[in-house]
Amino acid sequence: MKRVVSLLVFALLLNGCDDGDLIQEDISFEDVDTQKCTTNGIFYKLKDSEALILELKEFTFPTETKSQELDINTSNRVFYRFYNGAVTSLTICETIPPATPIVMDQWTTSGGKIIINTTAVKTTDEKDNSTKITGYNHNITFKNITFVKSNGTQVYETFPFGDHVINATPLPFAFNKTLEQCPTSKQLYDYNSSEALILDIDPALIVNQATPLNTPRTGLISDTKNKLTYRLFSGLVTGAYFCNTTFPATPAVSEEWIAVAGVANESGIVEVTTTTLGNGFKHTVVLKKAKMKKGNSDFILGDNYIYGELLTTN
Repeated sequence: MKRVVSLLVFALLLNGCDDGDLIQEDISFEDVDTQKCTTNGIFYKLKDSEALILELKEFTFPTETKSQELDINTSNRVFYRFYNGAVTSLTICETIPPATPIVMDQWTTSGGKIIINTTAVKTTDEKDNSTKITGYNHNITFKNITFVKSNGTQVYETFPFGDHVINATPLPFAFNKTLEQCPTSKQLYDYNSSEALILDIDPALIVNQATPLNTPRTGLISDTKNKLTYRLFSGLVTGAYFCNTTFPATPAVSEEWIAVAGVANESGIVEVTTTTLGNGFKHTVVLKKAKMKKGNSDFILGDNYIYGELLTTN
C-alpha cells in the first residue's frame, strides 16, 4: 500500500512540473547589439531565428543625463518572436515584411516597466583635458516584465535590453577671442553668429594697471560673481543682443550652459593678466578648469581655456 501511495505522489509531482507557469525558458540576448529601424520607433535584437523587439511609439530620447520610467502598454510594447528561419532587419523593419521567415510563435507582455538611463558620451582632449559631448547613450532595462506565452507566463524582475547611442554635434565654440565689455554692467562677452560666452566678471579683475610677472588677478566662478554662461541660439545673434537691462527674446536660446562654482586652487578659476599696449591696456582672461553644466550633463573647458583679450584705455 505504501508503495502505491508513493507512486501516486511522484506522479502528481511530475504533472505539477509540467504546469506552464513553472516552465522557465531562457531568453538570452546579452551579447547581441541593439539595432533600430530608421523609419519608426522599433528597436530590436536578432539571434539566428529569434527576435526581441521593443516598440516605443511616442517617446523622444533626451539630450541630457537623466533617468525615465515608462509603462509597458499599447504605446510601449515588447515582443519575443520565434521564426522558422534566419531573421534579418528586413523582417522587422519593412512595412510589408518578406514572406519568409514565418513567425512560429510570439510572446507578448502584459505588464512591467521600461527604464531608460541616459548618460552623455564624451571625448577628452589629452593636451588640455577639455571634454566634449559627442552623443548620448540610452541604456534600456525592463523591470518586472511579464511575458505571456502560449503555455503560461514568464516574469523577469530585471531584464537588460541594451544600449542605444544617438550621436550629437559638439557645441561650436568658434569664438575669435576678442572680448567686448558692457559700459554699465561691465559684463564681458564674446560671440559669433550662433553662440555667445558671457562672463559677469568681478570689476576688480579688470584694472588699467599692469599686473606683476606671473601674478595675475584671480577670482572664482560663482552664481553671483564671475558667472559664466554659454548660450547657443536658434537664430542670428548680433552685438545688439548684449548690454541691455534684460536679454531680448530673440534670437531664441536653444541651449544654455552655466559654469559650476569654482573651488579655490582647484577649479573654476578666472585669471586676468594685464599688460600695457600703447596708450592703453590689454587684459587677457583665462578660465582654469571651468566646468559647464546643463541639467545633469556637463563638460570641461580645459586646464587653461583662453577666454579672450579685452582692450581698454584710461
